[in-house]
Amino acid sequence: MKTSIEDALLRQVQKDSKIKSAYLLVESEKLGLHLNTAAGVSDDMPARPEQANYMASVGKIFTSTLTGILSDQGKLSFEEPIIKYLDEELVNKLHVYKGTDYTPEIKIKHLLNHTSGLYDYFWPLLDKLIDDPSLELTPQKSIIWGKNNLQPYFSPGNGFHYTDTNYHLLGLIIEKVTKLPFHEALMHFIFKPNDMKHSFMLHYSEPMAASRYPVSSFYYRGHRLNDLKSYAGLDYAGGGIVAPNEDLLKFMKGLSGGRIIKKETLEMMMDNKAKYGTGIDYGYGIMQFKPVFLLMPKTFKSWGHPGATGSFMFYHPEKDAYIIGTFNDFSYEKKGVRFMLMKVINTLYKLQKKTEEALT
Repeated sequence: MKTSIEDALLRQVQKDSKIKSAYLLVESEKLGLHLNTAAGVSDDMPARPEQANYMASVGKIFTSTLTGILSDQGKLSFEEPIIKYLDEELVNKLHVYKGTDYTPEIKIKHLLNHTSGLYDYFWPLLDKLIDDPSLELTPQKSIIWGKNNLQPYFSPGNGFHYTDTNYHLLGLIIEKVTKLPFHEALMHFIFKPNDMKHSFMLHYSEPMAASRYPVSSFYYRGHRLNDLKSYAGLDYAGGGIVAPNEDLLKFMKGLSGGRIIKKETLEMMMDNKAKYGTGIDYGYGIMQFKPVFLLMPKTFKSWGHPGATGSFMFYHPEKDAYIIGTFNDFSYEKKGVRFMLMKVINTLYKLQKKTEEALT
């Protein structure tokens, strides 16, 4: 089973010149499987499974989990308006749609499941940053730029549009509630309690324990982004997590096992969802693949979060399997998830069937 999945990862890297390195962890106690592997080259050295990876929007599930922790502690409510926590400069006319200011109607829950209607500054500002690496960005500057240059999509609660703006705002709310910088809140509430010693936020913090290996390189249109300092003002609470796959496995086991937030809180965060696409729902920072006749096989039923770099971190309940990895390139925004579904999950089913047939 391990060999088949490893071979699939290696073939994917070999056939695509854009991919320099790729990392994959698959664990299922039910199937007796633990695989942590890597393929390709990162910074002129063979890719190592122990390397930390920038996980892009996979970080959103950490941000939503932080809000879940604060909800469990009674420090905030998903139903609260965001203006309760954010500075006037930021929220002043933040959401003006068709001449009406809907800012006071935006609730924390609207940010979590992308139903706020707010614009997405990420892609236009990323292109500006590539053109001018000296551009200085902070989370606040990114949001204000979006407010001044982009238009909302709909009034709060009346649609779905995925946008990093929502998660930047959540990060700032978390800072207000905890009285900690977002990266310190991550360390205090998630990294330390779950023994994630090699996890940190890109350009914001350092891991508790130094790694023997450098962070793997990640790319956008051929540009290596690791050392682009202002990029931290773009991803922030929308995706600044850097971690090795073994650390991410600890997080997902703790989350799915009810050890980080209450199980009923997790269920509520998954149930309060909007339609992302065919066979895909989006809860509070949790993407869910669901069966759709002829379009989405029931074997793909899983939950977690993907990222624009071809990263993914999902739990497959039926196989009790955790699937975590990245291809470290923005060209794999959709291809990474497709690899997880088509190559990894399908292989788990095929190889289990062969094992069962061999035993009968």
